[in-house]
Amino acid sequence: MYNCLKCPGFCCSYEIIPLKERDLERLAKHFGISKRVAKKRYTVARGDEPITMRRKADDHFGYICQFFDTGARRCTIYEGRPSICRQYPGDGRCGYYDFLSHERRIQDDKELVAVTNNRRR
Repeated sequence: MYNCLKCPGFCCSYEIIPLKERDLERLAKHFGISKRVAKKRYTVARGDEPITMRRKADDHFGYICQFFDTGARRCTIYEGRPSICRQYPGDGRCGYYDFLSHERRIQDDKELVAVTNNRRR
């Protein structure tokens, strides 16, 4: 239904990538560190919201998951990725991929990347 290999990583650009305790355990195991260290290194607290993945600058989307390779446009911790990433898109369709495919088709540009600007102000 969609091909993540042709996407610039839109789902990885979400402002909030929530993590559960199991996700912290998975990250810790992936990197061979304690859950406490994983939480300190890879997450950020946002008040009452769940703990979330840290992000980094990205030319396409403003900010993106810290584990996203911005050159290759791929996840660098695929086997250790959080449950929210494992479940995406959830209903079997990716709206961004559909949009991107449509734009590439009508623009006759197989390399087109439709950019959003979700930088926090």
